Amino acid sequence: MHAMQYELTLPADYDTDIIRGRVARVGHLLDDWEGLGIKAYLLRERGVDGSPVNQYAPFYLWNSVEGMNSFLWGGAFQGLSDDFGRPSVRQWSGLAYAEGASASGAARIAVRRRRRVPDDVAPADVMAEATDEVGRLAGGDGAVLAAAAVDTSRWELVHFSLWEHRAPEAEGDVFQVLHLSAPGRDVLPGGRQW
Repeated sequence: MHAMQYELTLPADYDTDIIRGRVARVGHLLDDWEGLGIKAYLLRERGVDGSPVNQYAPFYLWNSVEGMNSFLWGGAFQGLSDDFGRPSVRQWSGLAYAEGASASGAARIAVRRRRRVPDDVAPADVMAEATDEVGRLAGGDGAVLAAAAVDTSRWELVHFSLWEHRAPEAEGDVFQVLHLSAPGRDVLPGGRQW
């Protein structure tokens, strides 16, 4: 599994209904994308759930590098780049994935938490702890799914979870889920991935 995200931080007075309209028009285009586990079309609005910014920030879990590369180089990503400029795309190697206690529920909220891997702790210990956290999040009331991944170029962990409703179990940046494309969700590898 590979995780990927880009963030488009929008002006404070930006009409976020423009993003909602865009997702309503094009969100379905990835509903059957080869190699894609999930794409969560995410939006933060300034002043909502503690967000300091308006931000469109889709989050992906890929089953294959080929699917991810096909998205980035094969034209689908170009439309976004043409409209907003080419954003920096963050990538993380998968650590763990779990379906949630409410796996069949509608994902309405996403929570993303990024944190540095401490220099004074063995990476294996941190990764094991991150894997345990995925299980804890997935077991929460209203949890649809949870995942963890690591960027070794920055030694940064990311925890990502989807929820039916705002969950006190998850800490981090809170996003609205505008659409969820999940063509390969059923084949995302569950559990620890190392």
